This record gives sequence, C-alpha cells and structure tokens, in this order.
Amino acid sequence: MNVTLIEHTPNPELTVALAARLCYSPVSISDLRAKLESADIEHFLDKIMSLGHQSVLEHASFTFGIEGVSRVTTHQLVRHRIASFSQQSQRYVSHKDQFTSIMPDTIAENVDARQIFAFMSETVHKAYAQLVDLGIPPEDARYILPNATESKIIMTMNARELLHFFALRCCQRAQWEIREMAVEMLRTVKQIAPVIFREAGPGCVGGPCPEGQFCCGQTAEVREFFANLE
Repeated sequence: MNVTLIEHTPNPELTVALAARLCYSPVSISDLRAKLESADIEHFLDKIMSLGHQSVLEHASFTFGIEGVSRVTTHQLVRHRIASFSQQSQRYVSHKDQFTSIMPDTIAENVDARQIFAFMSETVHKAYAQLVDLGIPPEDARYILPNATESKIIMTMNARELLHFFALRCCQRAQWEIREMAVEMLRTVKQIAPVIFREAGPGCVGGPCPEGQFCCGQTAEVREFFANLE
C-alpha cells in the first residue's frame, strides 16, 4: 500500500482561521489576513473546534494518491459521499498482462488458505486473459475479476470530512486494509495541519466509544496510539 498526499490547500490552518475570524469581525478580509499571527491561528482553531463550528474546515482540502489497495477497500472508500474520486478503470485498463491481488494477512499466515487463494487468483487471471484473447472486451471480461484485484485511486476530501472519515475508518472495528490506509492518511495530514487534526482519530479518542456493545475493549490503548501518532 502506498498513500501519498499529492496536493493540499496552501496554509490550510491560516485559511480556516481566516474564515472563522471573518464570521465574527466587521473588518475587511485583507485587514484580517494582515493581522492574523500564528498564535491567533491556533487560538481561533481551538475555539471553533470546541464550539463545533466546523463548516469553516471545508475551506481546506487534501488530495491523496492511493495505490496497492484492493477493490474491497475502494468500494468502502467511495461510500464517503463528500469527496471526489478518480479510480483506475477496469474497463479501459486491461489486466491481461499484469494482474495483482491483495492477500489479507489472515490468509497469508495460513498455509492451506494461502494455497487456495493463490490458486484461485491464478485461475481467474488465466480465465480473464483467455476471454480477452477470444475477443471479449475488457469491460466485459472484468466481470470475473475478484474483489482482491489491486486498484489505484485519487481522492480529495476537505478537512471536515476527513475528521469524519478518520472517526469511522481509524476505528479498530474498521476492516484492516481501510484502517491501515486511514491511519497513514492521518499521519500525513497531521504534519500539514497539526492543530486541525490534533484530536483526530476514531470516535473513542475524544469521547466514549460510539460502538456500544461492539466496543473493541482497547479504548485506553487506542487513545495512547493516536495521541502519539506522528
């Protein structure tokens, strides 16, 4: 898996703080910008986060390039509606000559399971290539490709939606692959906007576990992990 921050709003915390300050100030935007200092930025961000005034966070956006993930994970990812996605097409990109599947650790660590998985992956790939050789368009041959098929996707989210995304997908109950991806994304954006994402992470980081009876029972360990995430 490779998660890369391709682009982001320049000075995202300044942008958000400026938007927040504007809501409560009669002066011009240029004057506000000139007067904002680093101490003011952190103060305003802390204030709006504590008040739940998160609409201003939508002015900061982050674009990620994500490779080496399965279609299982991208199917989960695109369910987050307040985002933009561009995914490698199985209609126009053929898997005849190059086919990679993502194998979960639970399967890789079991000799018998690994052999079954490898056999099925090879069988499906050969069948796909045979269909293409028979003149079947890749857009139709892809119907037999498994969820394990490796994919690539570019995704853009604003800071507000990222906080929501992290709350759901950094959770111990999220599937391992999307959780691994979400943690790496959070690690990256904390370097760019440390105040905005200071308390980002699964729902239990800032309050009681929202999973109720399905709680993982590791709340203390999870909080410590995300408090020290760099």
